[in-house]
Amino acid sequence: MTEPCYVMVDQRFDEFVDTARAPEQIVHGFAWTEGPVWLDGAPFFNDIANKRMMRWTKQACAEVALDNSEFANGNTLDGAGQVVSGEHAGRRVIRRPDPTDPSAVEVIAERSEGKRLNSPNEVVVRSDGSVWFTNPPYGINSDIEGYPAESEIGGCFVFCPDPDGTLHAVATEFDKPNELAFSPDECRLFVADSGAIRGAIFPGIDDDLPHHVRVFDVDGVTLSNGRVFAVVAPGAPDGFRVDHEGYVWTSALDGIHCLSPEGALIGKIWLPRQTSIICFGGPPGQTMFITSSDKVYRVESTRRDAAHALRDRERNAE
Repeated sequence: MTEPCYVMVDQRFDEFVDTARAPEQIVHGFAWTEGPVWLDGAPFFNDIANKRMMRWTKQACAEVALDNSEFANGNTLDGAGQVVSGEHAGRRVIRRPDPTDPSAVEVIAERSEGKRLNSPNEVVVRSDGSVWFTNPPYGINSDIEGYPAESEIGGCFVFCPDPDGTLHAVATEFDKPNELAFSPDECRLFVADSGAIRGAIFPGIDDDLPHHVRVFDVDGVTLSNGRVFAVVAPGAPDGFRVDHEGYVWTSALDGIHCLSPEGALIGKIWLPRQTSIICFGGPPGQTMFITSSDKVYRVESTRRDAAHALRDRERNAE
């Protein structure tokens, strides 16, 4: 396969994306792209192994937005539009009011019971301002996207810090927890287990290890009733986003899979190489920006990010 295309499993998929127009490759030539986020009228994304954050410009090229990102992986926005990132080299979760300013950094979390975190990976900010993140070992497994080290906490957990910074492990039964996102009503939390991925630059997939998305019921900072939402194949779910109607758009070895709120496959955005994640952006918030291996693609859709849609509803209700 040399050109991306679409796979329609359910007719609804044709209403979600513009299947008459192939995904557009907007930039290429990176080590491994991750963490796309729409900010100030442009998509920002991480080139992890090259330790930098990039910004796509209107001139259809990419420029360096941050020269030393400390191997940051996932990015998200908080309610004030500030970038919150999982930083592999620093082994911490940080907030940057200005993502291009290396000196302006707020540390949100870096230790649990006095022990350093592994390598915080993906982050989500709930509408109440609480920050939830995953802590797999990808940044301490090798020197490709971090610095080799032993795990001090002895496991790979999902965390949520208290306002005073005290960390709670809200879920512990994972091999390598990766992406996470809330349902539109924030009553459910989806978490990917990408244990089948041997490394974030994807030298191989072990199908005998977890490659699924789990979902939990949420009550405050307590998770319960954890169950498998969907098994993702081929490959594993690295990153995903939940849209305004609860559909999950997850990465896989062959692109992006669209899953219904019940976990059924609706369709695929089929790309030539392993894909890491998508974000929603553009002026109406309906353009998908997809990071896939060394490239970034753009796909037009009718969908919006659940978190952004929730914040818009709250602002309109004020």
